Amino acid sequence: MFRGMYAQPSPAMPIATDAEPTPSIRLLLLGATGAVGSEVLRLALQHPQVQQVVAPTRRALAAHPKLVNPVTDFAHAEQALGGKPVDAVVCALGTTIKQAGSQAAFASVDRDLPVALAREARRLGARSMALNSSLGASATGNFYLRTKHQAEEGLRQLGFDSYTVVRPSLIDAQRTDNRPGERVGLWVSHLLGPLVPRRYRPVPASAIAYTLLQAALQGTPGERVVESENIGTA
Repeated sequence: MFRGMYAQPSPAMPIATDAEPTPSIRLLLLGATGAVGSEVLRLALQHPQVQQVVAPTRRALAAHPKLVNPVTDFAHAEQALGGKPVDAVVCALGTTIKQAGSQAAFASVDRDLPVALAREARRLGARSMALNSSLGASATGNFYLRTKHQAEEGLRQLGFDSYTVVRPSLIDAQRTDNRPGERVGLWVSHLLGPLVPRRYRPVPASAIAYTLLQAALQGTPGERVVESENIGTA
């Protein structure tokens, strides 16, 4: 099992590096408009190792010299990615069953779409993959957790040289969508503070994003799982 290697960044600061490498990585970012994905995008656009970020979305993002932003309905993976080579992938796609409208629609966004897009990215040369999953993802969990597990397994089978799964607890972020259950959970967790075991404490979206991006860019061979208590720890 993987143990945390990453110090939590300040939300206002770019990722620090020991040296200033020549920009070389073309990063595919899935889910760039979400709480975690938008943080990955911010960090990636600042990172000296990232030459370009390809971020397909349903609505246009703010322009940036390093950003390629195909606006797509994701009906066809090959069209969504534009058919150009990529080196690494970060997937922060995710919704809720309520927002999706049904369990089938939820599974389409959280399981089927990541696997389809990652398969195309793999065909285009990507060797490194980092997935934002969920605490408790397993084959024996509830529908939500089973679906997250199925996404993990589907991506694992694509054979990336480097594969990292990040499993956060509640994500501590300002949401643009309405998630009352998450808000209640965050309120209770903040109220109880240190009484809550580390694994179940809320995790800042910036820390999750940092861990995902570093894993994708480092591309350490093999597979690792970053459990919630290890996100953002040194």
